[in-house]
Amino acid sequence: MHDLYYKGRIHTRKNHVTTGYNTKRSAKLGTEKHPLTLSVTSEAKRCEVAALVTDNGLFADITLDSAVDENIIELTALLNKITTTTFEKTPNRNDPCSCNSGKKYKKCCG
Repeated sequence: MHDLYYKGRIHTRKNHVTTGYNTKRSAKLGTEKHPLTLSVTSEAKRCEVAALVTDNGLFADITLDSAVDENIIELTALLNKITTTTFEKTPNRNDPCSCNSGKKYKKCCG
């Protein structure tokens, strides 16, 4: 039997701390508080990466070390975000056809 009807007990609502405002969300990378951590192997590449970071309004800690492999994955992930695909609305039956035949959509391509 459901707890609501068992001896007249009603469950209390969830605590407001665990619902509503998300207090445990992940930090946004590229801000002053959480800068990107990038490592490059040459001074020329460091200047190039620094220019990319400033052009996009991001913040990064760029380390120059020739012994370590280059790691700019965080920067490329932020710059190449996936966008949502949107499609054009399909024409109604009586609209002119999009293939420029002069016919109605229902008689031509529909």
